[in-house]
Amino acid sequence: MLSVGVTDQAPFGDRHKNISKVFVNNSKSRNRRRNLMNQNCSSISFPNLETEHLWLRQATQEDAEAIFSVFSDSNVTQFHDLYTFTHLDEAVGVVERRAKGFETGRGIRWGIARKPSNYLIGSCGFTWNKEANAAEVGYELASRCWRQGIMSEALSAILKYGFEVKGVQFVTAEIMLDNVASRGLLEKLGFQSQGIFRERGFWKGKHHDLEEFRLMRGDFTAV
Repeated sequence: MLSVGVTDQAPFGDRHKNISKVFVNNSKSRNRRRNLMNQNCSSISFPNLETEHLWLRQATQEDAEAIFSVFSDSNVTQFHDLYTFTHLDEAVGVVERRAKGFETGRGIRWGIARKPSNYLIGSCGFTWNKEANAAEVGYELASRCWRQGIMSEALSAILKYGFEVKGVQFVTAEIMLDNVASRGLLEKLGFQSQGIFRERGFWKGKHHDLEEFRLMRGDFTAV
């Protein structure tokens, strides 16, 4: 299962993480990174990315049916904070929330398309933690595309963007304890477990224990 659902209940999530502040000795470097994090995304174009096998781009309302196809699969939503979709309007809402998150500078979410098709098969992205100069990553992928290296390739590309373009100090991810596939994916990318937090998440009417993973900028190596 390649799904981490922490960014879709509201525009890029309303849950604030208790992430420690990062203190950087070089004040000029710190200020530069802060300025990048605070940049008003509504004044810049969406940063489309390309890898060997994938296009990573902003979703539009024309992608609503593709997004519905992903989230109408209970295998995908098993470890996600969203219920399994039953109406196309729910996918329309996802597109709107993600666009709003980018426009306000709160986060960014790339739709994933496998070349040569432009059809979306999932997404990945960040919620920015500007105070800590960090980000939280979230992702999901259509079940028919699991175990093909797609999400590993996509996350490697956006992590490179986060560290090298945005200059974040570290990236975190939180997964449900039974999400074995996501744990393996994160470890493959160099994330290290920070421990289990009891009842840290709350969605679908109940609390969930979550395991937090973290990847420091200095430890990142593109897969």
